[in-house]
Parts: sequence; C-alpha cells; structure tokens
Amino acid sequence: MNVGALRNHPLSVGFEWQDHRGPFRRVTDDQARQYDELGYFLLEDVIPPDVLEQVRAVIDPIEVKAEAAIRRAGGKVSIADADAIVFSAQLVLRDAFLAEFALSTVFADLCHDLVGPDVRLWWDQCVYKKPESPKEFPWHQDNGYGFVLPETYLTCWVPLVDATVDNGCPWVLPGMHRRGTLEHHWTDTGFQCVDNPDDAVAVPARAGSVVVFSSLTPHRTGPNLTTSVRKAYILQYAPAHAQLVDTGDGASVSDTEAAWRLPVLVGGLPCAAR
Repeated sequence: MNVGALRNHPLSVGFEWQDHRGPFRRVTDDQARQYDELGYFLLEDVIPPDVLEQVRAVIDPIEVKAEAAIRRAGGKVSIADADAIVFSAQLVLRDAFLAEFALSTVFADLCHDLVGPDVRLWWDQCVYKKPESPKEFPWHQDNGYGFVLPETYLTCWVPLVDATVDNGCPWVLPGMHRRGTLEHHWTDTGFQCVDNPDDAVAVPARAGSVVVFSSLTPHRTGPNLTTSVRKAYILQYAPAHAQLVDTGDGASVSDTEAAWRLPVLVGGLPCAAR
C-alpha cells in the first residue's frame, strides 16, 4: 500500500499517538503493546455463554424490527440493506440488560486500560450481515463517520456468533492508526479511506470474544458467504470530555444526544458498581 498517497482529514493536525502504560486491570503487557503498535488485539472468551445468550435474545427481535422498517422504506436506507446488512443503534436505551452489559467489568476494565479514568459510552449498535450476501463493508476508520476530539477512542466489536473469514469477520490495517484520522470519501456502502490494501489482516473471533481496536484503525468486514446470519454488537467508548466536531455539515453533539451516553468510569471507578 502506498501510504504516502493517503491524506489526513483536514482537522487531524499534529496528532500524536500516546502509548499505554500499566498497571492494567484487564489487558496484558503484550496486548497493550499490540494495541499501540498495530491498533488492535483479540481478547478471547471473556463473555460467559449465558450472558452472550441473553444479549442475543434481546438484540435478535430488535434487529427483526429494524429489518422490517427498512423493507417498508423500500429495502434500503442509507447504507443499510434488508437483504445484506442491518444496523440498529442506541440499544442501551431500549433494554436495561444491554445497558448493564455495556457497563460490565470487562468493558470498564478495557476503558481503564486504554481510554482513561473518566469514560462514557459513545455509541452502540448491532450489525447483522445476512447470509449469502456478496456485499462488503468498505475500509474506514470509526472517526471517519464523524470527527471526534480527541481522535482516538475505543471500539469493542463483540461477535454474537463465531465471526469467520467466510461470514464477514473484521479485517484491519495494522499500524495505520498512528497517523490520525484519514480523509474519507462516500461510497454507496459507506465511507471509505483506503482502496484495496495488500497488507490487511483478518481477525476471526469466537462468540464471546472481543475484537478491540482504536477508532483510528482502518477496518472492514468481508462478505457473508455462508448460509447463516453473522451477528455482531459494537460498543464504543470515549473520554468523558469527547465531542463531535461541527465540520460544517450540521454534525454536532446536542446536550440531549450527549445525555444518553452512559458514564462508564469516573475517576477510574466503575459506575456500574455505584
């Protein structure tokens, strides 16, 4: 990949990645080093099967309603496609168990280790990729979908079923996160920052694991070539002072929108335990 051909977002000026130092609550020194150097790591088998089953049981009917709404709207809404990929966001507002899950110890620990002492939930959404769909989700950074300051926050990609290369697991571009936010362009399947890189790495993950990566790590998911739905729940966490920058297109964080973002850590202490 010709890194020199890539351009940074106009607002990404003077960005410097800050490496992480322990003591850590959850991640190992090697995982922290991989996160700093490559922008991702896989945290395996940390969600108990009974908890995962309940998460699926809550989200599945929400996704069914979301798909039905997309079909009523003609089958496609923005980048959602009833026959290919369905999104549904802000699920913590719809179910108390999902709010509890978003604040649970594994995510609070990751926030402590990789974000800071004062953290809130920034975004959550389910993404269900339909079977035998050739559609791929393009290479993007999460910070390309709305420029957030500080630029780096945490994405936890939770497979609700085993995520494989065949059904659309995440792929990442190691090391690119250290450049800051890249310039993105719009496509009919979403924002894109990189075209056909040759050094991408697949990150298959068992259900109950968490693919952990930075908001600045370019990533994509491949097509689902199997006969089953690939189900994922994505949770994103940002410093408590994070703000969405108004880039001139009307995108900004209102007080109402900010209010639903659940506090996860205050002064390093988990809010769920209070």
